[in-house]
Amino acid sequence: MAGSRDVGFAGADWVSELDGDLIQLLDTGLDPVRIVAAAPSSLLENEKLPSRRLVVASEYEQLTKRWIDARGLDAVFVRSYGATEVFPPEDADVIIDNTASGATLASNDLVVIDELMTSSTRLYASQGALDRPSAKSRIERLVISLKSVLDARTRAMIELNVASEYLETVIEILPRMREPTIASLHGDSGLAVKAAVPRDTLPELIPLLKERGATDIVVSRLEQIVP
Repeated sequence: MAGSRDVGFAGADWVSELDGDLIQLLDTGLDPVRIVAAAPSSLLENEKLPSRRLVVASEYEQLTKRWIDARGLDAVFVRSYGATEVFPPEDADVIIDNTASGATLASNDLVVIDELMTSSTRLYASQGALDRPSAKSRIERLVISLKSVLDARTRAMIELNVASEYLETVIEILPRMREPTIASLHGDSGLAVKAAVPRDTLPELIPLLKERGATDIVVSRLEQIVP
């Protein structure tokens, strides 16, 4: 944030909170959370906040104050230092906090009334670093390496054998990045097909491939994918 580093990882919520002068290079998609406003269900009137002065507690001072202004609320901010969800109803009316599943909020009888933003771990660089050609080149190589690993986590390499007469029916349902790699088996006894497919398609894809004549199906983990 102070410009003393060239590149680093941070949560998007804290970059926004601290108004960091940073350039986002990559959203890793890791540690996803929502920054939400929540209040006790007993406080709400027709699912809305009451028209009176409210106390809003949060670790996010700037995000909270901007939210108060945007909503036109008569409210005061109280800083919390962890365990924000236990503030209502005695010490606050509303909280601004991050949540992944919402389970902690629900266990404290808190209802989400607004969503301020979504956040995840992201890679940022300072503008000064990107303005230096040598640093920019290294940063770009870093982004390529990191993205290749993240992309590989979403795909798996699938290899299978198939008779020539079933090849097109197999390829027809095979999701791939471009076109699959196809090679002849020894003695022209069939064809070997290889493709990087989305990992989440495997449970449905493998039975369908078997139905269309694929055999000897092997699935392996990928380390990196560089388009």
